[in-house]
Amino acid sequence: MLFGSIGYLNLLPFQVFLRRYISNTQAKMTFRNKRAVPSVINSAFKRKSIHAAFISSVESRKCKCTDLGIIAHKKVYSVLLLKGKNQTDPASATSNQLARVLNLQGKVLIGDAALKHYLEGGKGIDLATAWYDKTGLPFVFARLCYNKHGESIEKLAKHFANTKVKIPQYILKREAKKREISPKQLTWYLGHIYYEIDWKAKRSLKLFLKESKKG
Repeated sequence: MLFGSIGYLNLLPFQVFLRRYISNTQAKMTFRNKRAVPSVINSAFKRKSIHAAFISSVESRKCKCTDLGIIAHKKVYSVLLLKGKNQTDPASATSNQLARVLNLQGKVLIGDAALKHYLEGGKGIDLATAWYDKTGLPFVFARLCYNKHGESIEKLAKHFANTKVKIPQYILKREAKKREISPKQLTWYLGHIYYEIDWKAKRSLKLFLKESKKG
């Protein structure tokens, strides 16, 4: 089973969980060499060169998906709209569409680069905040979907939802160093992300997909 993984900090808890989950199983899932930005993961999933992945929510409409996602309530800090000429982020799909749905103008910046921009005092509109201000709902940026091995992926998703993942200090330090932030900042950021798609998140996702279909 080939698993695609978005290479951003927002999935670090799941990546830690997945390593442990598959270490002694017969699934033999691999994902280390499949890490990429969301737009690349989306394309690989469509081609079925990977069997499961957190894909952009805007691309998940007709996919088989679990109740896991990448979700933020009120603030996300890693999906920003900067002042300036309209410019999409080539790494993104959902965030570019979210800016359009919200009718906001500017440069979309996502992922670790956006988080570092914020932590260094950079300005920008948090798109999760803008969505919450409009709808009163959290925002679902991605969903764990699959095109094969559905039973195994659903089982994995339920296990993750019921697991409290503790990230070892050496991993926190290593990942923080890569992004030139502190482990404390990394932990603070992850405190704003959750993964189980509850009824509010489902309502939000349905609304976003509906709005995305409009011209």
